[in-house]
Amino acid sequence: MANKLLLLTRENEIYRELITQCKLPDLIILNDASDSIIEADIWFAEPALAAPLIDRAKNLRWLQSTFAGVDKLVMPALRRDYQLTNVRGIFGPLMSEYLFGYLLAHQREHHKYKQQQQQQNWLPGSYKTLQGQHLLLLGTGSIAQHIAATAKHFGMVVTGINRLGTATHGFDQVDSIDNLACHLRQADVVASILPNTPDTDNILNQQNLSLLKPAAIIFNLGRGNVLDLNALTAQLNQTPNQQAILDVFTQEPLPKTHPIWSCANAIITPHIAAPSFPAQIVALFSSNYHLWRNQQPLNYVIDFDKGY
Repeated sequence: MANKLLLLTRENEIYRELITQCKLPDLIILNDASDSIIEADIWFAEPALAAPLIDRAKNLRWLQSTFAGVDKLVMPALRRDYQLTNVRGIFGPLMSEYLFGYLLAHQREHHKYKQQQQQQNWLPGSYKTLQGQHLLLLGTGSIAQHIAATAKHFGMVVTGINRLGTATHGFDQVDSIDNLACHLRQADVVASILPNTPDTDNILNQQNLSLLKPAAIIFNLGRGNVLDLNALTAQLNQTPNQQAILDVFTQEPLPKTHPIWSCANAIITPHIAAPSFPAQIVALFSSNYHLWRNQQPLNYVIDFDKGY
């Protein structure tokens, strides 16, 4: 019996072509029509596009998210009578490039030397090495593990924070999120890769942000809900030696009226730290589809209660 696939993305034609090229057995890709929502037993979808329609999906058995974040689909009011899988394993290298690109540029004072070049000014600065610096990663999943491995190459000390303090390979230390405060005091660099869950909401609030070192660097790469952006704005204005590199926000696009735009010690990027490439996502879907046909456990299944 054939499986019927609904594509629900902003790049349907690209995904249709890539999935067709995979020649997956017993898979029919449905047309982009309203009755396909009812007919399809497999969805390949962006969470924000799927969530408003999912109650109409009478035959849905498995939804493959094209994003890592699935918070739109794990809301308590939504149905949970299907398997939900997300995208993992491809973002670690991209996130690592982003984080260390900005971190090294800051440590090596790239901006300062560019200004001096324009002035034809030969003046060595105050270079700082990453060796021995403390990196605190909020989250210890696949992305954080890749960042931790990269940090170890630079000689950094890496601490991870997760929900229960579960030991994770590649970290010098892992502690529970309940003990976050003591680790914030020690960190030279803080990077959040946490998912959007009730447990992570506003975890980087005014109280916790105030614990950061005067010259700490903070990255938000996971979800915007983790960070109190207003508290961070006030702190950056009061602590000019701190730096913030922010890629995710509770409201996207970030409103033009938000004062964080004008903070000299903040860098804002439009959710581009780890873009997903369609060919990689289709490869993950193809692998999962073969597991699905053989009635084997799927990769990257989401726990609806945990939200990840």
